[in-house]
Amino acid sequence: MMTTNPLPLRDRLLVPLHAGAVTLTPLTPAHRDALRAACAADSEIWQIYPTNYGPAAFDTSFDALMANRSRLPFAVLREESLVGMTAYLRIEESAQTLEIGNSYIMPEERGTALNGTMKRLMIDHAFASGIRRIEFRIDARNTRSQAAVRKIGAQPEGMLRAERITWTGHVRDTMLFSLLREDWESAPGR
Repeated sequence: MMTTNPLPLRDRLLVPLHAGAVTLTPLTPAHRDALRAACAADSEIWQIYPTNYGPAAFDTSFDALMANRSRLPFAVLREESLVGMTAYLRIEESAQTLEIGNSYIMPEERGTALNGTMKRLMIDHAFASGIRRIEFRIDARNTRSQAAVRKIGAQPEGMLRAERITWTGHVRDTMLFSLLREDWESAPGR
């Protein structure tokens, strides 16, 4: 069921989201330096990401992200400190679908409740905004992220073979997961 909110979907989606000490706020140029520092905390992880936000490539990647109108990026804050980023992508209003991705969390925040809180905020908000299906596209090598989306109830749909070429030149197989509104609404303890 589509929402009756007259605002365009993009405007409904890109708003601050809060839960306890966690805030997702629309990413702006003012976040550049803090996000650069956060992304530099794990320079090795960028090898399995489609885009490099490591120290040598950060500014170019950040500028491209900010210029890409098809992505709705958020800064992830815990207690007012920037600890990562995430985004809504592949937004198809007529199909009522989107993807959650472009997510990165600093190493010291991994394995905490932060990722689950962040995803629940985004999922709840997307469904409340009229979305009926959410996708997660994850590098087949990234088992940590696959486990995280399974934990929130996303269902595996298969592998998209040789789906993209990453910044390293790696031809990436992508695991596709989805979460439907009715699945989320009936999930115990969501």
